[in-house]
Amino acid sequence: MGPSDDVLTSIEICAGAGGQAIGLHQAGFKHLVLVEIDPHAVETLRGNIRSLEEWSWEREYCDVISGDVNNFSPIPLDEGRESDVKKGQAYLGKPLVRGELDLLAGGVPCPPFSHAGKQLGKDDERDLFPRILELADELHPKAVMIENVRGIKDAKFEEYRKYIMARLEGGGAKHPVTGIDEHFDGLGYEVCEWEVLEASDFGVPQLRPRAVLVAIRTDVLDDIKFVWPTATGSPRSAFRALEESMDLRYAPYLKMGGDVAHLAKQRLDRWKEMAQKAESRKDFGVAPTLVGGSKKHGGADLGPSRAKAAWANLGVSGVGVANSHDESVKKKSQDRDLFREAGPMLTVEQAAIIQGFPDNWKFSGGKTAQYRQVGNAFPPPVAAAVGNAIADVLRAAREHACPKSVPDRLLPRQSASACADSTNDGESARA
Repeated sequence: MGPSDDVLTSIEICAGAGGQAIGLHQAGFKHLVLVEIDPHAVETLRGNIRSLEEWSWEREYCDVISGDVNNFSPIPLDEGRESDVKKGQAYLGKPLVRGELDLLAGGVPCPPFSHAGKQLGKDDERDLFPRILELADELHPKAVMIENVRGIKDAKFEEYRKYIMARLEGGGAKHPVTGIDEHFDGLGYEVCEWEVLEASDFGVPQLRPRAVLVAIRTDVLDDIKFVWPTATGSPRSAFRALEESMDLRYAPYLKMGGDVAHLAKQRLDRWKEMAQKAESRKDFGVAPTLVGGSKKHGGADLGPSRAKAAWANLGVSGVGVANSHDESVKKKSQDRDLFREAGPMLTVEQAAIIQGFPDNWKFSGGKTAQYRQVGNAFPPPVAAAVGNAIADVLRAAREHACPKSVPDRLLPRQSASACADSTNDGESARA
Protein backbone atom coordinates (compact mmCIF):
# COMPACT_ATOMS: atom_id res chain seq x y z
CA MET A 1 0.00 0.00 0.00
CA GLY A 2 1.18 3.52 -0.81
CA PRO A 3 1.47 6.32 1.73
CA SER A 4 -1.87 7.86 0.70
CA ASP A 5 -4.05 4.77 0.68
CA ASP A 6 -5.97 5.47 3.88
CA VAL A 7 -5.98 9.27 3.99
CA LEU A 8 -9.17 11.04 5.01
CA THR A 9 -8.97 14.75 4.26
CA SER A 10 -10.49 17.51 6.35
CA ILE A 11 -10.88 21.27 6.54
CA GLU A 12 -11.57 22.90 9.88
CA ILE A 13 -12.81 26.42 10.52
CA CYS A 14 -12.61 28.24 13.87
CA ALA A 15 -9.77 25.87 14.73
CA GLY A 16 -8.65 27.74 17.86
CA ALA A 17 -5.61 26.23 19.54
CA GLY A 18 -6.22 22.86 17.90
CA GLY A 19 -8.37 20.86 20.34
CA GLN A 20 -10.67 19.53 17.65
CA ALA A 21 -7.84 19.31 15.10
CA ILE A 22 -5.81 17.11 17.46
CA GLY A 23 -8.74 14.77 18.08
CA LEU A 24 -9.58 14.45 14.38
CA HIS A 25 -5.91 13.90 13.62
CA GLN A 26 -5.84 11.09 16.18
CA ALA A 27 -8.89 9.62 14.42
CA GLY A 28 -6.96 9.47 11.15
CA PHE A 29 -7.96 12.70 9.43
CA LYS A 30 -5.32 14.77 7.64
CA HIS A 31 -5.97 18.51 7.59
CA LEU A 32 -5.77 20.37 4.30
CA VAL A 33 -6.69 23.68 5.96
CA LEU A 34 -7.07 25.06 9.49
CA VAL A 35 -8.72 28.50 9.61
CA GLU A 36 -8.47 30.67 12.74
CA ILE A 37 -8.81 34.41 13.39
CA ASP A 38 -6.91 34.71 16.70
CA PRO A 39 -3.22 35.36 15.95
CA HIS A 40 -1.97 33.63 19.11
CA ALA A 41 -3.95 30.49 18.30
CA VAL A 42 -2.68 30.61 14.72
CA GLU A 43 0.90 30.63 15.97
CA THR A 44 0.05 27.75 18.31
CA LEU A 45 -1.17 25.71 15.34
CA ARG A 46 1.77 26.64 13.14
CA GLY A 47 4.34 26.08 15.89
CA ASN A 48 3.13 22.60 16.75
CA ILE A 49 2.81 21.55 13.11
CA ARG A 50 6.39 22.74 12.55
CA SER A 51 7.83 20.92 15.55
CA LEU A 52 5.88 17.70 16.07
CA GLU A 53 6.86 14.69 14.01
CA GLU A 54 3.35 13.23 14.04
CA TRP A 55 2.17 16.33 12.16
CA SER A 56 4.65 15.90 9.28
CA TRP A 57 1.80 15.37 6.77
CA GLU A 58 0.27 18.72 7.72
CA ARG A 59 3.70 20.34 7.65
CA GLU A 60 3.85 19.49 3.95
CA TYR A 61 0.22 19.81 2.86
CA CYS A 62 -1.77 21.92 5.36
CA ASP A 63 -2.45 25.67 5.08
CA VAL A 64 -2.93 27.34 8.46
CA ILE A 65 -4.90 30.43 7.47
CA SER A 66 -4.93 33.46 9.75
CA GLY A 67 -8.06 35.47 9.13
CA ASP A 68 -11.83 35.77 9.06
CA VAL A 69 -13.52 32.57 7.90
CA ASN A 70 -15.99 34.71 5.96
CA ASN A 71 -13.11 35.50 3.59
CA PHE A 72 -12.00 31.88 3.21
CA SER A 73 -12.32 30.55 -0.34
CA PRO A 74 -11.66 26.79 -0.60
CA ILE A 75 -12.83 26.28 -4.19
CA PRO A 76 -11.59 28.31 -7.19
CA LEU A 77 -14.32 30.73 -8.25
CA ASP A 78 -15.47 31.49 -11.78
CA GLU A 79 -14.57 35.17 -11.47
CA GLY A 80 -10.91 34.29 -11.15
CA ARG A 81 -10.42 34.09 -7.40
CA GLU A 82 -7.96 31.35 -6.58
CA SER A 83 -8.50 28.68 -3.96
CA ASP A 84 -7.03 29.32 -0.51
CA VAL A 85 -6.12 25.62 -0.41
CA LYS A 86 -2.55 26.08 -1.62
CA LYS A 87 -0.26 23.48 -0.08
CA GLY A 88 -2.88 20.75 -0.37
CA GLN A 89 -2.75 20.99 -4.16
CA ALA A 90 0.62 19.25 -4.01
CA TYR A 91 -1.14 16.28 -2.44
CA LEU A 92 -4.31 16.42 -4.52
CA GLY A 93 -2.45 17.05 -7.75
CA LYS A 94 -4.87 19.86 -8.62
CA PRO A 95 -7.10 22.47 -6.93
CA LEU A 96 -9.69 21.09 -4.52
CA VAL A 97 -13.01 20.40 -6.25
CA ARG A 98 -16.55 20.17 -4.94
CA GLY A 99 -17.42 16.79 -3.41
CA GLU A 100 -13.79 15.70 -2.94
CA LEU A 101 -13.25 16.63 0.71
CA ASP A 102 -14.00 13.98 3.33
CA LEU A 103 -14.85 16.18 6.33
CA LEU A 104 -15.72 19.81 7.02
CA ALA A 105 -15.50 20.52 10.75
CA GLY A 106 -15.85 23.55 12.95
CA GLY A 107 -16.26 24.55 16.56
CA VAL A 108 -18.18 27.72 15.69
CA PRO A 109 -18.20 30.44 18.38
CA CYS A 110 -20.23 29.47 21.43
CA PRO A 111 -21.13 32.87 23.01
CA PRO A 112 -24.35 33.19 20.93
CA PHE A 113 -25.69 30.08 22.70
CA SER A 114 -23.75 29.93 25.98
CA HIS A 115 -25.58 30.03 29.31
CA ALA A 116 -22.81 32.34 30.49
CA GLY A 117 -23.78 34.95 27.88
CA LYS A 118 -26.92 36.67 26.62
CA GLN A 119 -27.87 33.77 24.32
CA LEU A 120 -28.68 36.00 21.36
CA GLY A 121 -28.36 33.06 18.97
CA LYS A 122 -28.82 34.06 15.33
CA ASP A 123 -28.90 37.73 16.36
CA ASP A 124 -25.33 37.56 17.67
CA GLU A 125 -22.76 38.83 15.16
CA ARG A 126 -20.46 35.98 16.19
CA ASP A 127 -22.92 33.32 14.96
CA LEU A 128 -21.04 31.44 12.24
CA PHE A 129 -23.57 28.67 11.57
CA PRO A 130 -24.60 30.46 8.34
CA ARG A 131 -20.97 30.46 7.17
CA ILE A 132 -20.35 26.78 7.83
CA LEU A 133 -23.58 25.98 5.97
CA GLU A 134 -22.33 28.05 3.02
CA LEU A 135 -19.07 26.13 3.09
CA ALA A 136 -20.94 22.82 3.26
CA ASP A 137 -22.80 23.85 0.10
CA GLU A 138 -19.63 25.03 -1.64
CA LEU A 139 -17.41 22.10 -0.66
CA HIS A 140 -20.11 19.40 -0.48
CA PRO A 141 -17.87 17.24 1.74
CA LYS A 142 -18.78 13.67 2.55
CA ALA A 143 -19.36 14.60 6.21
CA VAL A 144 -19.92 17.71 8.31
CA MET A 145 -19.17 18.01 12.02
CA ILE A 146 -20.21 21.09 14.01
CA GLU A 147 -19.43 21.54 17.73
CA ASN A 148 -20.96 24.02 20.14
CA VAL A 149 -22.02 24.48 23.76
CA ARG A 150 -24.90 22.55 25.26
CA GLY A 151 -26.97 25.75 25.22
CA ILE A 152 -27.64 25.32 21.50
CA LYS A 153 -29.98 22.48 22.54
CA ASP A 154 -32.13 24.79 24.72
CA ALA A 155 -35.80 25.10 23.81
CA LYS A 156 -35.38 28.74 22.79
CA PHE A 157 -33.16 27.66 19.88
CA GLU A 158 -35.43 24.87 18.61
CA GLU A 159 -36.50 26.82 15.52
CA TYR A 160 -32.91 27.69 14.69
CA ARG A 161 -31.81 24.06 15.05
CA LYS A 162 -34.68 23.02 12.80
CA TYR A 163 -33.57 25.56 10.20
CA ILE A 164 -29.97 24.29 10.28
CA MET A 165 -31.15 20.71 9.86
CA ALA A 166 -33.51 21.71 7.03
CA ARG A 167 -30.67 23.43 5.22
CA LEU A 168 -28.63 20.24 5.42
CA GLU A 169 -31.20 17.53 4.74
CA GLY A 170 -34.23 19.40 3.39
CA GLY A 171 -37.64 20.16 4.87
CA GLY A 172 -39.68 23.00 6.27
CA ALA A 173 -38.37 25.57 8.72
CA LYS A 174 -38.70 29.22 9.65
CA HIS A 175 -36.02 31.35 8.01
CA PRO A 176 -34.05 32.98 10.85
CA VAL A 177 -33.78 36.33 9.03
CA THR A 178 -37.24 36.77 7.48
CA GLY A 179 -39.19 34.72 10.04
CA ILE A 180 -41.14 33.19 7.14
CA ASP A 181 -41.82 29.45 6.92
CA GLU A 182 -39.97 28.04 3.94
CA HIS A 183 -39.25 24.68 2.36
CA PHE A 184 -35.55 23.97 1.83
CA ASP A 185 -34.28 21.45 -0.71
CA GLY A 186 -31.34 20.58 1.49
CA LEU A 187 -27.73 19.97 0.58
CA GLY A 188 -27.93 16.20 0.28
CA TYR A 189 -27.11 15.25 3.87
CA GLU A 190 -28.64 13.10 6.55
CA VAL A 191 -28.30 14.69 9.99
CA CYS A 192 -27.29 12.01 12.49
CA GLU A 193 -28.97 13.87 15.35
CA TRP A 194 -27.49 16.62 17.48
CA GLU A 195 -25.91 14.78 20.39
CA VAL A 196 -24.72 16.20 23.71
CA LEU A 197 -21.51 14.45 24.76
CA GLU A 198 -20.02 14.79 28.24
CA ALA A 199 -16.23 15.14 28.15
CA SER A 200 -15.76 13.20 31.40
CA ASP A 201 -17.21 10.12 29.65
CA PHE A 202 -14.17 10.11 27.37
CA GLY A 203 -11.35 10.32 29.89
CA VAL A 204 -11.30 14.11 30.21
CA PRO A 205 -11.07 15.09 33.91
CA GLN A 206 -13.64 17.83 33.44
CA LEU A 207 -17.41 18.24 33.33
CA ARG A 208 -17.76 19.74 29.86
CA PRO A 209 -20.94 18.87 27.95
CA ARG A 210 -20.69 19.75 24.24
CA ALA A 211 -23.35 19.63 21.56
CA VAL A 212 -22.12 17.96 18.36
CA LEU A 213 -23.95 17.80 15.04
CA VAL A 214 -22.86 15.19 12.53
CA ALA A 215 -24.27 15.14 9.01
CA ILE A 216 -23.21 12.68 6.31
CA ARG A 217 -24.01 12.82 2.62
CA THR A 218 -26.84 10.47 1.76
CA ASP A 219 -24.94 8.95 -1.16
CA VAL A 220 -22.11 8.11 1.26
CA LEU A 221 -24.31 6.59 3.96
CA ASP A 222 -26.28 4.29 1.69
CA ASP A 223 -26.84 1.24 3.95
CA ILE A 224 -24.14 2.24 6.46
CA LYS A 225 -25.16 3.49 9.90
CA PHE A 226 -23.42 6.21 11.86
CA VAL A 227 -23.01 5.16 15.51
CA TRP A 228 -22.39 7.77 18.18
CA PRO A 229 -19.43 7.01 20.46
CA THR A 230 -20.13 5.75 23.96
CA ALA A 231 -18.31 6.34 27.24
CA THR A 232 -14.79 4.94 27.26
CA GLY A 233 -14.62 4.15 30.97
CA SER A 234 -14.88 5.56 34.47
CA PRO A 235 -14.38 9.32 34.89
CA ARG A 236 -10.84 10.49 35.61
CA SER A 237 -10.60 12.72 38.67
CA ALA A 238 -8.82 16.06 38.77
CA PHE A 239 -6.58 14.62 41.50
CA ARG A 240 -5.34 11.76 39.29
CA ALA A 241 -4.87 14.13 36.36
CA LEU A 242 -2.95 16.80 38.28
CA GLU A 243 -1.04 14.84 40.95
CA GLU A 244 2.21 14.46 39.02
CA SER A 245 2.30 18.08 37.87
CA MET A 246 1.51 19.37 41.37
CA ASP A 247 4.38 17.30 42.80
CA LEU A 248 6.72 18.82 40.21
CA ARG A 249 5.60 22.37 40.98
CA TYR A 250 6.20 22.02 44.73
CA ALA A 251 9.40 19.98 44.43
CA PRO A 252 11.90 22.90 44.25
CA TYR A 253 10.53 24.40 47.45
CA LEU A 254 10.46 21.07 49.30
CA LYS A 255 14.20 20.81 48.59
CA MET A 256 14.97 24.22 50.11
CA GLY A 257 14.40 23.08 53.66
CA GLY A 258 13.40 25.30 56.55
CA ASP A 259 10.19 27.33 56.65
CA VAL A 260 9.76 27.32 52.87
CA ALA A 261 9.84 23.53 52.70
CA HIS A 262 7.47 23.28 55.66
CA LEU A 263 4.96 25.61 54.00
CA ALA A 264 5.31 23.84 50.65
CA LYS A 265 4.61 20.46 52.25
CA GLN A 266 1.66 21.87 54.16
CA ARG A 267 0.09 23.35 51.02
CA LEU A 268 0.77 20.28 48.86
CA ASP A 269 -0.61 17.89 51.49
CA ARG A 270 -3.70 20.03 51.90
CA TRP A 271 -4.32 20.07 48.13
CA LYS A 272 -3.92 16.29 47.92
CA GLU A 273 -6.26 15.75 50.86
CA MET A 274 -9.02 17.90 49.40
CA ALA A 275 -8.66 16.70 45.80
CA GLN A 276 -8.50 13.06 46.85
CA LYS A 277 -11.49 13.44 49.14
CA ALA A 278 -13.49 14.82 46.22
CA GLU A 279 -13.11 11.47 44.41
CA SER A 280 -15.75 10.00 46.75
CA ARG A 281 -18.39 12.49 45.61
CA LYS A 282 -20.99 11.53 43.03
CA ASP A 283 -19.11 13.53 40.37
CA PHE A 284 -15.96 11.47 41.12
CA GLY A 285 -13.90 14.61 41.76
CA VAL A 286 -14.02 15.67 38.12
CA ALA A 287 -13.15 19.33 37.55
CA PRO A 288 -15.80 21.92 36.61
CA THR A 289 -15.97 23.37 33.11
CA LEU A 290 -13.01 25.56 32.20
CA VAL A 291 -14.05 28.97 30.93
CA GLY A 292 -11.80 30.66 28.42
CA GLY A 293 -13.48 34.04 28.43
CA SER A 294 -12.87 36.71 25.80
CA LYS A 295 -10.79 39.77 25.07
CA LYS A 296 -13.66 41.95 26.31
CA HIS A 297 -13.00 40.80 29.88
CA GLY A 298 -9.98 41.13 32.16
CA GLY A 299 -7.30 38.62 33.01
CA ALA A 300 -7.85 34.90 32.98
CA ASP A 301 -9.48 33.04 35.85
CA LEU A 302 -11.27 29.72 36.23
CA GLY A 303 -14.78 31.00 35.66
CA PRO A 304 -17.75 32.53 37.50
CA SER A 305 -18.43 32.22 41.23
CA ARG A 306 -20.03 28.78 40.97
CA ALA A 307 -17.01 27.40 39.09
CA LYS A 308 -14.59 28.97 41.56
CA ALA A 309 -16.50 27.33 44.42
CA ALA A 310 -16.24 23.96 42.67
CA TRP A 311 -12.49 24.45 42.23
CA ALA A 312 -12.21 25.40 45.91
CA ASN A 313 -13.70 22.01 46.77
CA LEU A 314 -10.80 20.50 44.82
CA GLY A 315 -8.28 22.55 46.80
CA VAL A 316 -7.57 24.94 43.91
CA SER A 317 -7.79 28.73 43.90
CA GLY A 318 -9.74 29.88 40.84
CA VAL A 319 -9.05 33.61 41.07
CA GLY A 320 -6.35 33.56 38.42
CA VAL A 321 -3.85 31.50 36.48
CA ALA A 322 -0.39 30.74 37.85
CA ASN A 323 2.92 31.30 36.14
CA SER A 324 4.41 28.21 34.57
CA HIS A 325 6.62 26.01 36.75
CA ASP A 326 9.84 27.54 35.39
CA GLU A 327 8.52 31.11 35.46
CA SER A 328 7.31 30.73 39.03
CA VAL A 329 10.81 29.68 40.17
CA LYS A 330 12.45 32.41 38.10
CA LYS A 331 10.13 35.20 39.25
CA LYS A 332 9.85 33.85 42.81
CA SER A 333 6.06 34.06 42.52
CA GLN A 334 5.39 31.00 44.69
CA ASP A 335 3.45 33.01 47.27
CA ARG A 336 0.92 33.93 44.58
CA ASP A 337 1.03 30.72 42.58
CA LEU A 338 1.38 27.95 45.17
CA PHE A 339 1.28 29.12 48.77
CA ARG A 340 -2.14 30.76 48.96
CA GLU A 341 -4.34 29.74 51.87
CA ALA A 342 -7.04 28.95 49.32
CA GLY A 343 -4.74 26.53 47.52
CA PRO A 344 -2.55 26.62 44.39
CA MET A 345 -3.68 28.25 41.19
CA LEU A 346 -3.49 26.18 38.01
CA THR A 347 -0.85 26.84 35.39
CA VAL A 348 -1.74 26.94 31.68
CA GLU A 349 -0.10 23.52 31.37
CA GLN A 350 -2.37 22.11 34.08
CA ALA A 351 -5.45 23.67 32.49
CA ALA A 352 -4.41 21.91 29.27
CA ILE A 353 -4.27 18.61 31.17
CA ILE A 354 -7.80 19.24 32.45
CA GLN A 355 -8.87 19.94 28.86
CA GLY A 356 -7.33 16.71 27.55
CA PHE A 357 -4.51 18.17 25.43
CA PRO A 358 -1.46 15.95 24.84
CA ASP A 359 1.62 16.85 26.89
CA ASN A 360 3.69 17.87 23.85
CA TRP A 361 1.21 20.47 22.55
CA LYS A 362 2.59 23.96 23.27
CA PHE A 363 0.68 27.25 23.33
CA SER A 364 1.83 30.62 21.99
CA GLY A 365 1.31 34.12 23.35
CA GLY A 366 1.27 35.49 26.89
CA LYS A 367 -0.18 33.64 29.85
CA THR A 368 -3.69 35.05 29.47
CA ALA A 369 -3.74 34.43 25.70
CA GLN A 370 -2.57 30.86 26.25
CA TYR A 371 -5.15 30.18 28.94
CA ARG A 372 -7.97 31.49 26.76
CA GLN A 373 -6.89 29.17 23.96
CA VAL A 374 -7.05 26.23 26.37
CA GLY A 375 -10.29 27.27 28.05
CA ASN A 376 -12.15 27.76 24.77
CA ALA A 377 -11.04 24.47 23.23
CA PHE A 378 -12.98 21.34 22.29
CA PRO A 379 -11.39 18.50 24.33
CA PRO A 380 -9.25 16.41 21.96
CA PRO A 381 -10.43 13.02 23.34
CA VAL A 382 -14.07 13.91 22.59
CA ALA A 383 -13.18 15.12 19.10
CA ALA A 384 -11.24 11.88 18.56
CA ALA A 385 -14.21 9.76 19.62
CA VAL A 386 -16.58 11.52 17.21
CA GLY A 387 -13.91 11.58 14.52
CA ASN A 388 -13.44 7.82 14.78
CA ALA A 389 -17.19 7.29 14.41
CA ILE A 390 -17.23 9.44 11.27
CA ALA A 391 -14.10 7.77 9.91
CA ASP A 392 -15.72 4.35 10.35
CA VAL A 393 -18.55 5.41 8.06
CA LEU A 394 -16.28 7.00 5.45
CA ARG A 395 -13.95 4.01 5.33
CA ALA A 396 -16.85 1.60 5.08
CA ALA A 397 -18.31 3.69 2.26
CA ARG A 398 -14.95 3.69 0.50
CA GLU A 399 -14.81 -0.10 0.72
CA HIS A 400 -18.31 -0.36 -0.72
CA ALA A 401 -17.49 1.92 -3.63
CA CYS A 402 -13.93 0.87 -4.41
CA PRO A 403 -14.58 -2.50 -6.07
CA LYS A 404 -17.38 -0.99 -8.20
CA SER A 405 -15.54 2.01 -9.60
CA VAL A 406 -11.89 1.80 -8.72
CA PRO A 407 -10.58 4.37 -11.25
CA ASP A 408 -13.04 7.04 -10.04
CA ARG A 409 -12.54 6.53 -6.33
CA LEU A 410 -8.74 6.58 -6.17
CA LEU A 411 -6.97 9.42 -4.46
CA PRO A 412 -3.75 10.71 -6.06
CA ARG A 413 -0.82 8.31 -5.68
CA GLN A 414 -3.16 5.36 -4.94
CA SER A 415 -3.17 2.17 -6.96
CA ALA A 416 -6.10 -0.03 -7.90
CA SER A 417 -4.59 -3.03 -6.17
CA ALA A 418 -4.08 -1.04 -2.98
CA CYS A 419 -7.71 0.03 -3.03
CA ALA A 420 -8.94 -3.50 -3.57
CA ASP A 421 -6.77 -4.80 -0.74
CA SER A 422 -7.85 -2.18 1.81
CA THR A 423 -8.59 -3.50 5.28
CA ASN A 424 -12.09 -3.74 6.66
CA ASP A 425 -11.66 -0.83 9.09
CA GLY A 426 -15.29 0.27 8.85
CA GLU A 427 -17.03 -3.03 9.44
CA SER A 428 -18.38 -1.91 12.82
CA ALA A 429 -20.12 1.05 11.20
CA ARG A 430 -22.32 -1.03 8.93
CA ALA A 431 -25.95 -1.50 9.85
